[in-house]
Amino acid sequence: MTKQQANWSPYDNNGGTCVAVAGADYCVIAADTRMSTGYNILTRDYSKIIKLADKCVMASSGFQADVRALQKVLASRHLIYQHQHNKQMSCPAMGQLLSNTLYYKRFFPYYSFNVLGGLDNEGKGCVFTYDAVGSYERVGYSSQGSGSTLIMPFLDNQLKSPSPLLLPAKDAVTPLSESEAIDLVKTCFASATERDIYTGDKLEIVVLNADGIRREEMDLRKD
Repeated sequence: MTKQQANWSPYDNNGGTCVAVAGADYCVIAADTRMSTGYNILTRDYSKIIKLADKCVMASSGFQADVRALQKVLASRHLIYQHQHNKQMSCPAMGQLLSNTLYYKRFFPYYSFNVLGGLDNEGKGCVFTYDAVGSYERVGYSSQGSGSTLIMPFLDNQLKSPSPLLLPAKDAVTPLSESEAIDLVKTCFASATERDIYTGDKLEIVVLNADGIRREEMDLRKD
């Protein structure tokens, strides 16, 4: 008889999907609100999106306990920055801070997969995409989480980002208008929900532009 051994892991994957799209003067960040473990749905109404600064929003999937710990670290570091510099962090600065924070924990990583979206110093939309240990890249659009393998090929097909190897470097922002980008994100999630059991229930969309931050919601499949 084989010996049964109890295995314990410090990590879990609570599923969920995040998408961000940057435009000329806006950024759209979206995530579903389902949180699961295995075949169990823990809650159907968990927001994966957090506002880090006035022009910077982060969406995270993966292990939500680690995500919460990461959000708290970033919030406290941002507060210290505001006291020292008398201003809010820009989105590219927050992007670098997030990379440093993840890399600092590389030997026992935060099991979180993040997309950071917002407006840069020129008012252009920017999206930063990460792995669990802080490697990041500024892109025109990105997806993370359990449905990213379904959504990313669709976004590549629709938006055709220029190669980062081209010289001179091409601008990464997408050519879509704000309303077209929102419709594209809704289509992404509607199709991903059909195939991914960890994505569903409700879609939360955050839009950043010169006027500030706006939120929208859309119902997804609940099964």
